[in-house]
Amino acid sequence: MSGTPAKPAPDHLLPYIGRFAPSPTGPLHFGSLLAAVASYLDARAHNGRWLVRIEDLDPPREDPSAAGAILHILEAYGLHWDGEVRYQSQRHDAYQQVLEQLIRGDLAFPCQCSRKQLGGRPHQGNCRCQAQQDIAWRFLCPADELCFDDGLQGVWCSQLREEIGDFVIKRRDGPWSYQLAVVSDDIDQGVTHIVRGIDLIDSTARQILLYQALCHTPPPLRPHPGRSGSQRAKAEQTESGAAVNNRTHRAYALAGTELVGPATSCCLTATDTRRAAHLGRCTLAATRTGRTAGTTGSCRLSA
Repeated sequence: MSGTPAKPAPDHLLPYIGRFAPSPTGPLHFGSLLAAVASYLDARAHNGRWLVRIEDLDPPREDPSAAGAILHILEAYGLHWDGEVRYQSQRHDAYQQVLEQLIRGDLAFPCQCSRKQLGGRPHQGNCRCQAQQDIAWRFLCPADELCFDDGLQGVWCSQLREEIGDFVIKRRDGPWSYQLAVVSDDIDQGVTHIVRGIDLIDSTARQILLYQALCHTPPPLRPHPGRSGSQRAKAEQTESGAAVNNRTHRAYALAGTELVGPATSCCLTATDTRRAAHLGRCTLAATRTGRTAGTTGSCRLSA
């Protein structure tokens, strides 16, 4: 695996499919709404499709009413998705097939190590087992350097074994990991571009490894930077620590304008900020300038 990031196909050669994938652990907050607006605008600016996927894979952490409330807020803000909403809780069989594919390729193995046993260190092949029950499944991380360009911070490089190690793809208590589920669904739904918060940068190397293991090229990643100190203070004055609700459309939209980019002001200063027509006509200059290159490795598995 090369330490030089490869370049993905030029954007104009890819049919654009973007997505927003919230977890229903509670009400939608400003940061998640910002990610939704940024990904929605980028999709519409490229005449693409925008999908919504609910990442409901961890029932103990979920609020039963959150998924419906999130979808209601998106509709209220005029962020109308294409096609049906996908729920990851309905995709267990598909994730099992992906796991079995990785096992056949000797890229996943069972493990009974606890966090205490690892002592906070990355797993480096030191704890495999032959048990069939009470096990986690880990992805076998190569001893390489992986570099990628996140489109905002520049080139990031990771020493995979030392910094990441063999990461969990199915937890010991049963749920699928975020990493395996999100890559599986992005591949299955044909997602070509991802716009998300810079706070997810730590997941990128793991997801690139899974794309490579499953013989797919990672899509371009266009992160939005999150709020700066002054923006966060202003947003907190608007939010008052509360979740997004139907009474704060204009205040949230104006706070988001400063971060998503001035090119969206034509959308967000309209009388009715909830109308998708205003959002869809804008060009999101801030996100269109970012270009991400995910390192592409050789295909090591047969389908």
